[in-house]
Amino acid sequence: MLYPATAVERTMKVQEVILRALSGALSWLQAADILGIHPRSLRRWRARYEADGILGLYDHRHRRPSRLKAPVAEVQRILRLYREKYLGFNVRHFHHLARRDHGVTLSYSFVKLALQDAGLVKAKSLDDLSRMRGVVHTHRYSSQ
Repeated sequence: MLYPATAVERTMKVQEVILRALSGALSWLQAADILGIHPRSLRRWRARYEADGILGLYDHRHRRPSRLKAPVAEVQRILRLYREKYLGFNVRHFHHLARRDHGVTLSYSFVKLALQDAGLVKAKSLDDLSRMRGVVHTHRYSSQ
């Protein structure tokens, strides 16, 4: 099957709860509470289960990876490039050079988050941002 193990486990749990509700051991409201969903959603799932069996309960959004997901090899190449050649550069300058000289097509935001997640650059804190903006001049607006 193409589904991850977590999706299979979730489907088995939903099937078990629906079967208990169908047998009368649980009310449909109790079943919805157990699954953490709205009763209307549970009625839709029951209809899908009755029509398609267990395959109707799978979350089809997790069937295949997103086509927008960045290739792992490209992300590894960017991290290696930063470590080996551009260590210490700020993210904006690194991204500019990586696009110009190395053909990187990923966005600045993605590159920045990848470098922060890898621990190669430090994420700015709120204190750093307020210091960069400078002092707020509230005296201009106060009445005298």
